[in-house]
Formats: sequence, structure tokens, C-alpha cells
Amino acid sequence: METVQNYLAMVQQADPLSLVLFGLLFLAVWFLPSLLALIFNRKHIGKIALLNIPAGLSWIAWGALCVWAVTGKLGDKLAAKARLKPVG
Repeated sequence: METVQNYLAMVQQADPLSLVLFGLLFLAVWFLPSLLALIFNRKHIGKIALLNIPAGLSWIAWGALCVWAVTGKLGDKLAAKARLKPVG
């Protein structure tokens, strides 16, 4: 119980600018897969953004969304490569 009281006292002593900056940093990390999808995987950004909300509670799901977000164009390249014409 002392730990919670110490934490609340620390938050009450913090200046508002620090709390706002911490909140923005927290949200940026939480929605990092969605931000990465804006750059790398625009085709699936809606699905990634929707799944990003509950996935932030699990490191495994959050990491999987990060991988999915950055491999969008790579998947298209691999699919195109697989459809190459046979030699000969």
C-alpha cells in the first residue's frame, strides 16, 4: 500500500508539462504499430490500427503487429517473386 501512496505522491508533485509529455510518449509507443503501418503497410492500416488497441496489453501481440506493420511491402515483393516465369 505504501508503494501506491508513494506513486500517487510522486504524480502529484510532477509538473503538468512532464505529465503531458509522458502521456504523449506513452501513446506513441502504444500505437507504434499503427504509425509504422502508415509508412510501410498502408494496405492493412485499418486492421492494424483496430488490433493495436487491445494488443498494447500484450508484448507478444504488440510485437507481432509491429512485424506485420513493417513487412507489408516485403510481402508484396515476395509474392511477385514467387510468380516468376519458369526458365527455359
